[in-house]
Amino acid sequence: MKNSHVFISVVHYPAVNKDKKWVVTSFTTLDFHDIARPARTYELGGYYIVQPLEAQQFVISEQIKYWTEGFGSTFNPRRAEAAKLVRLVSSITEAMEKIKEETGKTPKLIATSAKKYPQTISYKEMAEIISKKEDVFLILMGTGWGMPEELVSSCDYVLEPILGAGEYNHLSVRNASAIVLDRLFSPNRC
Repeated sequence: MKNSHVFISVVHYPAVNKDKKWVVTSFTTLDFHDIARPARTYELGGYYIVQPLEAQQFVISEQIKYWTEGFGSTFNPRRAEAAKLVRLVSSITEAMEKIKEETGKTPKLIATSAKKYPQTISYKEMAEIISKKEDVFLILMGTGWGMPEELVSSCDYVLEPILGAGEYNHLSVRNASAIVLDRLFSPNRC
């Protein structure tokens, strides 16, 4: 895999609600394939779903099994291929530990945010850093109303915000993930 040193994650905790309170967001089944498929298309090392709630973990585990071992694995082999990238963890720390076990390196964290931070970096600059393959990276995609500022501030890099044509800026994590991956890895990016 060309970009096996890069991993993506959907962070259900910590997330913030519209009042900026820390919450756990719910997994949606759409996130499973709509992020696994671009992760496979751009040949990432894996896709981590960060979800601490046991009931949610059960649903996610069953979906992983269905697409990698169950009927889904033979019903739609292309989706099954993407599903093999999906891994379930309880925390960002656990994802980082698993990536270190797999690669031998602690991943550098790349946050996404609708706001700029001191360590905000352009997609072009980040793509150049990633292409050197000197480090391992974990891209954190927020849910709800985003990730807490404390988490984003602690990351090594923060990608510049995705801007639309006007003031409206509230993409789903699925849309944002596809845009981020395309900007970082597509051979025909601008």
